[in-house]
Amino acid sequence: MPVHNETLLDQACLIVQGPDKPGIVAAISTLIARNNGNILSLDQYSDNSAGSTFFQRVVFHREDLSAALPRIEADLADTLKDFGLTWTLTDQSVPKRMAVLASTSDHCLLDLLWRHRSGELPVTLPMVISNHTKTAEDVRSFGVPFFHVPSQGVDKSEAETEILKLLDGNVDFVVLARYMQILSPEFLHQVGVPVINIHHSFLPAFIGAGPYRKAKERGVKLVGATAHYVTEDLDEGPIIEQQVVRVSHADTTRDVVRRGADVERLVLSRAVAWHAEDRVLRNGNSTIVFAS
Repeated sequence: MPVHNETLLDQACLIVQGPDKPGIVAAISTLIARNNGNILSLDQYSDNSAGSTFFQRVVFHREDLSAALPRIEADLADTLKDFGLTWTLTDQSVPKRMAVLASTSDHCLLDLLWRHRSGELPVTLPMVISNHTKTAEDVRSFGVPFFHVPSQGVDKSEAETEILKLLDGNVDFVVLARYMQILSPEFLHQVGVPVINIHHSFLPAFIGAGPYRKAKERGVKLVGATAHYVTEDLDEGPIIEQQVVRVSHADTTRDVVRRGADVERLVLSRAVAWHAEDRVLRNGNSTIVFAS
């Protein structure tokens, strides 16, 4: 039986994107109305370029939504086919299933676990997978299954195969909470769900170990973090969220590390929540984010 968020019962989210043409908004609004839906929020954007692309997110309420979804989907397919649009329709009361991959650094992982338990993240959390056992006790104290999959040496294929077995059919997206392993193109192709990563925003200036120490030595004035979708191009996937905070000459390396960890937690939690709420629309190597 699927888990439901009762506060979102009978609410649907419709995502539409494709070539911009006159009449799209009217057609969608009319479709929702004739299916006895009431629009609760509507966000849209057109990039206004030659051959511009249209993006829309609509949340609507409809009594007895689960029974009505097949009829609404058929109506959407028939109505939108002439516009050349792609679309997805989701029941907002059914939270997405999120798996977390982590290593020894635990600040992002523990923040996600706490936000999940407090109800801030509209997800279920079927598992945490780590290549170390350091966080096992903390994860299990939140009632979340923990799986240890070691990843040693140059060849990561055995570890990736084991992770894929754990994820297969059990998750809707994956979050890398400072998972210090590079995922292979083969893994990303086979996992079949979006993967979200968080990293400090010094890349590529301070690559490798100790980036905050290196940043302090260079006298940086800003530290930040970037959350993005993972692609085969390392750390170059579509960006979901970014933020920076100021540091000064008086801050110690420990202060810089703390400020960096704080901003990483905030940026990652926002990205996870926005993805889980279908607020992020991918557009090539960029994103449209309808954040409230």
